[in-house]
Amino acid sequence: MAARSPVAQPEAVAAYLDASSEPARSRLRALADVVRSEAPEAVERMAYGLATWHLGQNLVHLGAFKEHVGIYPGAAAIVAFEAELAAFKTSKGAIQVAHNMALPTDLLRRIVRWRMEQVAGIRR
Repeated sequence: MAARSPVAQPEAVAAYLDASSEPARSRLRALADVVRSEAPEAVERMAYGLATWHLGQNLVHLGAFKEHVGIYPGAAAIVAFEAELAAFKTSKGAIQVAHNMALPTDLLRRIVRWRMEQVAGIRR
């Protein structure tokens, strides 16, 4: 039985971003713009309480926190981009970008592209 596609929830994602306190709000909006530009066909929805982009599986989640914004591309992406993520606090599938750090928009572009290639390979 084929997996159901998730229901798009762009309004819920917009509400989540809008409800975030500054500076997380503007930082998340900038990161969301990057994800949208790199993965325009991805379904935008909420998952695990986070803004999520889904394309056959979750590509990336974004989250707002008091001291940082979180980028959640999955464990394999953290390993694949380990050297470029050295300046950031990371865990198994997460990247924390402290509010006093520049947003890694170019890195996020590459991560989203990489995730899309990874997902495409899995779906073949």
